[in-house]
Amino acid sequence: MTANQEDALFEFLENVTEPFTLEDISAFIRLIEPKRDARLGMEIAALIDSRNIAFRLDDRRWVSRRGCFEPVPFVINPTRLELLNGILIPGHRCIPFANPGLMPQEYTFYWKGAPIPMGTTEGPPEEFYPYYCLFGEEYAPQYVARDNPGNESAFNSDPYEDPPEVSIGTLDMRNIYRESGFVPGDRFVARTKDWKKGVFELERVGKDEWPQAELYAWLEAAESGFEDSMALLGPGSSTEEQITYAYWCGGKRMRDVPAYALEDFLYEKTDRIETVPYGIETRFWYAGKEIPDNRDIGNIQALPDQTVVEDILFRRKISVSEFAIQSYVLDALYRGDEDVLHLVNRIAPPAVQLEEEERIILANYLEEALEENRETYSLFTDQRVGPTRQRVGELHTAVIDLSARLRDGDVDASWLPKHTFIVLSQIQGHAAGLLEDLDTDEPLPEMELEAIDNTLDSMIETYEDIKELIGDAMNNFRRTRLSVVRGRAEDNGNGGWRTVQISVGGIEVWRRMAVPGSCRLGELHRIIQSCLDWTDSLIFRFSIEPPDGSPGRKTLDRKLRLEELSAQGISELLYEYGTKWTIKVILMTPYEAQKGEAIRCVAGAGAAPPEHIEGPLRFRKLLASLEAANEAEREAARHELGPGFEPGHFDLERCNRNLGPVCAAPGSGPGPVKIDQ
Repeated sequence: MTANQEDALFEFLENVTEPFTLEDISAFIRLIEPKRDARLGMEIAALIDSRNIAFRLDDRRWVSRRGCFEPVPFVINPTRLELLNGILIPGHRCIPFANPGLMPQEYTFYWKGAPIPMGTTEGPPEEFYPYYCLFGEEYAPQYVARDNPGNESAFNSDPYEDPPEVSIGTLDMRNIYRESGFVPGDRFVARTKDWKKGVFELERVGKDEWPQAELYAWLEAAESGFEDSMALLGPGSSTEEQITYAYWCGGKRMRDVPAYALEDFLYEKTDRIETVPYGIETRFWYAGKEIPDNRDIGNIQALPDQTVVEDILFRRKISVSEFAIQSYVLDALYRGDEDVLHLVNRIAPPAVQLEEEERIILANYLEEALEENRETYSLFTDQRVGPTRQRVGELHTAVIDLSARLRDGDVDASWLPKHTFIVLSQIQGHAAGLLEDLDTDEPLPEMELEAIDNTLDSMIETYEDIKELIGDAMNNFRRTRLSVVRGRAEDNGNGGWRTVQISVGGIEVWRRMAVPGSCRLGELHRIIQSCLDWTDSLIFRFSIEPPDGSPGRKTLDRKLRLEELSAQGISELLYEYGTKWTIKVILMTPYEAQKGEAIRCVAGAGAAPPEHIEGPLRFRKLLASLEAANEAEREAARHELGPGFEPGHFDLERCNRNLGPVCAAPGSGPGPVKIDQ
């Protein structure tokens, strides 16, 4: 599809409210661009489905987001802060009932037919972040910053510290709260009047007006909607996309009242869905589980209208558009290095291993692009944008090179830091987006360039951090491989050793231990308890997915040895502790014990949560409270987490001291911990 055809497609989707067919949308696009194209229908269908921009009804029909959500009602539950200040913060409350192309401050709300006036509210930014976290907790600062130019300047002045105070657009609700007798527990039903323009009508609902049975029915529909959408899309491209498809999959009941406010459902009501880390972002996911990594960073779907060059790079796991490639061309002119082979190697580093024919096609394309841009390019006008573009290109090249070397290397992926490929994919995607934005040698607004530079600094820091962690992991892996090459050493009858990694679901806490292959699952339970500084006060079980693919999980006998599991081809299992904590256990590379080998923890990250905390969601809320502006919240969190708790801190020495009492006695050689069978 051409750029004009894509623009026409999105214009059609923003305006259509009834189910439509390919014939409907093709006819509209041809009104904008009469050129006949035999592939147009196929490209439209592929684009809609690959980008999830409309919902399929059947083989022939779709419904647009506007058609799905207008005039659907949803619930907004004002917080105590809003009631005390006579305001309402639109924030994330209108996902997915407003056009995602609009910012929250652009919405319009009505009360009894009259528009509600907008004002501003000042305060520290962390007070406002909770009202934007459904966009993704990591994006809340960006939404607050983009509320007005003053905020943007305040955030850009120091990319590493939040400004002490910001202002955001808020609805002036003082008269409405007073005249309607609004009290804590009352809610608003917001009805979407115009999805495209973000127009809503509010009406009050009393706190006891809806029966609990009806609310429970909505809760069931919402949980099923999220689970079905995650089964359909996986983690998706954003939390906004996840929420949108959850409402679609949840059916008519989820898109109707009585209902809970979405933020109340996700953060207070459900125990089946929770927010989990996803690389450098967050997603909604099955409670107690983590999103699996993907070994490819180019794991998005191919677009139907990719050019030959885009398709070559896509097949090599480099997902970039021609706009990003053009940015590399401008960078070559800025550098004064027009050697086409150098430019090819920046776009597709040698580790990517292009075929010779592919390399020739790319080189020819770049030669033509250099020729086209050479006459119009101005080094003088590019002085401000050029350095930033060069840094973005270098980061993008580095990520592509590192991911290619990891993907094609012999390192066991289970040794790599959690979500390695997801993090690299996200950095690559953001860098490619910046390259598209910088496909110009014209001056950009200074504020926009400052924002790009700040974003780039953060991305480079994240890349350096993950690169360092990868280096440590690969060194540990190679040392273990060397121990195998050296030959079999004394193992005191334990049949070889194994590295075991545990990752606590929903939070960034993991441990890696060296244990004998003869270790039983019951003994591994005691080791895990010691490594997490827990006290064995809850019931537990080890389980695996049934080999025949049937639903449910199969509980494993606690007397099973790790070497027996390996012999059955089992390398991953779940350790469920109580009803709230689920830990992924990976049986990593086996090796032969050296003289004096002992059960020990060899690596880890993150301070383990106290076991009395009710699961990862509660733990993350407590960690957030430690950073809150309210001293009472911080003190309550410190009390619940316990004295001396340091978020993110992992004490390897303490971990191994805890292991001492449960390991074999000193001098007796390596051996399993002792428990009653």
